[in-house]
Amino acid sequence: MSEKLKAQHFSRKAILYIRQSSAYQVSHNQESQKLQYAMRERLMQLGWREIEVIDEDLGRSAAGLVTRSGFERMVAEVCLGKVGAVAAREVSRFARNSREWQQLVEVCRVVDTVLIDQEMVYAPRQGNDRLLLGLKGSLNEYELDLLRQRSVEARREKARRGELLIASPVGYRKGERRLEKDPDRRVQEAVRLVFQKLGELGSVRQTLLWFLEHGLELPVINAREEVHWKRPSYGMLYSMLTNPAYAGAYAYGKTEQLTQYDGGEARQRVRRKPREQWLSFIPGAHDGYVVWEEFERLQATISENRMRREQIGAAQRGPALLAGLLRCRRCGHKLVVHYTGRCHDVLRYHCRRGWLDNGEPRCIGFAGLVVDQAITREVLRIVEPVAIEAAVIAHEEQARRVDEVLSALQRDLEAAQYSARRAQKQYDAADPENRLVTDELERRWNQSLQRVHEIESQIRQHRDRQGLATLPTREEFADLAADLESLWHDPGTDERLKKRVIRTLIREVVVDVDAQASEVVLVIHWRGGVHTELRLPRRRRGQSSTQTPTEVLEAVRVLAHICPDRLIAGVLNRNRLLTGRGNRWTQERITALRSYHHIPCYRADQRDGGPWMNLTEAAEHMGVSARTLRLAVARGEIEAQHPLADGPWVFNRDTLRTAAAAALVERVRSRTRQSAVPNTEQITFDFSST
Repeated sequence: MSEKLKAQHFSRKAILYIRQSSAYQVSHNQESQKLQYAMRERLMQLGWREIEVIDEDLGRSAAGLVTRSGFERMVAEVCLGKVGAVAAREVSRFARNSREWQQLVEVCRVVDTVLIDQEMVYAPRQGNDRLLLGLKGSLNEYELDLLRQRSVEARREKARRGELLIASPVGYRKGERRLEKDPDRRVQEAVRLVFQKLGELGSVRQTLLWFLEHGLELPVINAREEVHWKRPSYGMLYSMLTNPAYAGAYAYGKTEQLTQYDGGEARQRVRRKPREQWLSFIPGAHDGYVVWEEFERLQATISENRMRREQIGAAQRGPALLAGLLRCRRCGHKLVVHYTGRCHDVLRYHCRRGWLDNGEPRCIGFAGLVVDQAITREVLRIVEPVAIEAAVIAHEEQARRVDEVLSALQRDLEAAQYSARRAQKQYDAADPENRLVTDELERRWNQSLQRVHEIESQIRQHRDRQGLATLPTREEFADLAADLESLWHDPGTDERLKKRVIRTLIREVVVDVDAQASEVVLVIHWRGGVHTELRLPRRRRGQSSTQTPTEVLEAVRVLAHICPDRLIAGVLNRNRLLTGRGNRWTQERITALRSYHHIPCYRADQRDGGPWMNLTEAAEHMGVSARTLRLAVARGEIEAQHPLADGPWVFNRDTLRTAAAAALVERVRSRTRQSAVPNTEQITFDFSST
């Protein structure tokens, strides 16, 4: 027995501390764990009968980066004077950092607790043992750093050669020295479809919505390198679309882990490093799903979609076509969009970033409808000469393109049918009398068949929808391209598509307001380096962008001569004409419109003998039929006003006193009525007089 062990040590209990650094060691290094538990026999041989084993920290490192509840409980027991000895297989099991190691040694020195390992007993109150414990603690810490440094350097050197394969992304499998494409053609086509849709739709979110709309699933890989199919998410698509491995490049060291302290607690944060700071970047290391140039273009698209001050941002919903493109000439900030009005349909652009950030005065602000219309005219003027050629090429490309949704569903159906056949074989191979097994296999078979039926139903629904939508012919497509303006202003045209067209042609628009001339000055910076300056009249304050259409105003001005407000409202509604805000006409709205535009109201008491009359009254005044008078108006002999197709004719009494009107009346009165020439072969009816 060691001379360092006294009676006061045996009067207290002993603690055996057991620890392994990782979960892998706990699962696989069983011999090391058994040796640590065997230290209990050594404590019993030394004379202890009350021994407590603390093994709560199995799978936890002693480097000081994680909290060890077992170690903290052991130190607390020592501080209370209840422990005579603390033991471990090696003293490095206690701690691998100076802070916790020195804390344990100092506490044991104060309460006179010895430390025991497989070799010897340490008494911290003795100077030589305290010096030896200090050296061992430093050596343990240095050994950990040395092992970590060696492993990290070996890992980095292997990564520089492009041979370090930690985890294979979806669509790849680990080869001997490089990544290889997954042999499953369904997985390959799904990955290609993701990149193809990003190129067509222009944003990760729209790509996600397209997959969700058509009910398509994407593959994922679990920890055992098994492929599963699940409903896609934004994070899944973003990690796939930004991974350079899909462009055939090997990349390592793209991120770094930073430690931040918040409230005294260490928090780990991951930061993405720029490409020039990556540890290893080897283009063309393996076969890619897209070429590197296409991958770079897609990364630029994703970067531009981020809503930052100096970037345009993704094309979103909303009528503002120039959102993210306008830049203030005075302060250099981007203009923001603001919608006002009862229905939030009045568009305005204004610069207030300096006011929001630094309290500076607001720069400029103006109505957006006129500006959007001017930019649209410029874009259509540039695009229209090549619109027909582009439409024909798009039509031919559409004819050559295979239906991606139908192809993906057919691949899903093929995989589901294979799973159903496999489940059937397992069911047939089982012993029918073993119901515990056959019931489970039958349930799996039914689930596989149900999945097959669901996919077949999706395919039928998709084909039905495709059958209703017929592709236009080459001539029809060319006609649409020739009438590009009507196609652009069609209500069914997606606003995001318009914005993508504008952003493809225009880099940015520098805008200013000329207060003296009451104009909005636009300088368009086209993608090709050409600059165009436009000056647009600025809408006055209080001037509504939803004004009454000119044709309605002119119709009311004419109809007010012969109709009261109630009848005018009925005529406008019958012709399906609405107010500037899209409402039906009423007597009160007609009255307000006349009052605002100073249109005289209808006076029934002044109708007789007045200068204005309708078709019936004009025909009676001339002594001819209404049909005759209308035909004369159609021939241009009589002047009349017909403001609405489904509305009354308006005549001025002076136009009925012209020479042409008199000639018309004379011609009608001199028309002779002769009887028909009798025909001997005509059969007559003899009616009885009785």
